Amino acid sequence: MSGHDPFRQPRRGRAGATLTLVFAGVLVAGAATGSLPGSRAGDRKSPAQTARSASAGHHEQVARAAAEAMADGKSPMEAAERAVSRSGDRWGAVYSPGDYEEFQEALDGQYTGVGLWARRERDGRIEIARVRTGSPAADAGIREGDRLRSVDGEKTDGLPVTEVVSLLRGDADDAPAGTAVTLGLQRGDRVWTQTLRRARLSTDSVTVRRLPDGVTVIQIAAFTKGTGDRVRTALRRSPAASGIILDLRGNSGGLVTEAVTTASAFLDGGLVATYDVDGEQRALHAEPGGDTTRPLVTLVDGGTMSAAELLTGALRDRGRAVVVGSRTFGKGSVQMPTRLPDGSVAELTVGHYRTPAGRNVDGRGITPDLTAGGDAVKRAETVLTGLGDPS
Repeated sequence: MSGHDPFRQPRRGRAGATLTLVFAGVLVAGAATGSLPGSRAGDRKSPAQTARSASAGHHEQVARAAAEAMADGKSPMEAAERAVSRSGDRWGAVYSPGDYEEFQEALDGQYTGVGLWARRERDGRIEIARVRTGSPAADAGIREGDRLRSVDGEKTDGLPVTEVVSLLRGDADDAPAGTAVTLGLQRGDRVWTQTLRRARLSTDSVTVRRLPDGVTVIQIAAFTKGTGDRVRTALRRSPAASGIILDLRGNSGGLVTEAVTTASAFLDGGLVATYDVDGEQRALHAEPGGDTTRPLVTLVDGGTMSAAELLTGALRDRGRAVVVGSRTFGKGSVQMPTRLPDGSVAELTVGHYRTPAGRNVDGRGITPDLTAGGDAVKRAETVLTGLGDPS
């Protein structure tokens, strides 16, 4: 994986436009695939139908601008980007066909990259934070702690990690699997260049570890397909009497269907969230049969957003979890797609969701029950001790 992880940060398109939502928390990504729970049969709309029905007519405006540009021999995508910018939709975005395909693949747990996680040091240098086993970077002998000096000749010192991610991954339309990327690297006094071939890789959305006191930590990096089932499996395999820390820090969302499935692992049915699409109210419900007795703490921070906030709000409002950490990001909006004449896709906001208690998250975030910084896991362990042994 190139950079932090593909769901944490927005990517910058090679043409210079910021693709705000490429990997950064489409709340109801299920709406784009027709898999949003709570939708009535037949609710999935064609791009034209979506454009006609979207709130405030934004989809119509964007589609019209793109069609007019096409008729005039201009770029529909550029016209759509201008229309989205004028609309004032904070989460509106326009994807090239390749970027949108990459977005959908990322939600499937797939991505194109070289297998690197990067971090920026205080002095502005970029270092390798982690190398994925079996990736092109690992096969080339790149190690954690190596300094990344350049990507395809462009110096990385001082760049935001998001831009380094963009350089490593390349443009979705021009940098598929098999394309080359040359890295400038340093390890101690050794300075060298290494050319890698990008490859199709898979994400590790759920990681599980056991703390010395027996507490199980389930960390969810993003809600890709299958995440909910992996959480259920982790819960079944953990000791029956152990408390659970559900770590959602840095989780910027993904498929809301998977967030609901995850909620179902800890709830015995009932409301997870309500949401509106073009003013029509709908609801998301958990499946019955979840574990409702084991002590549970949810860890959050400013990088917790979208579907991760939906899950956090459900577990807290339903009295199932104590929330520890810092205020979450505050993205509680619903986007839906419109296909444009050149194959590009516009995603615009059509509604918002609320927690079971009716709280609006958008622009506000969720304030934790207990604040914690770098000691969040230790604080969570203490809270679990106070919650008691479920047996």
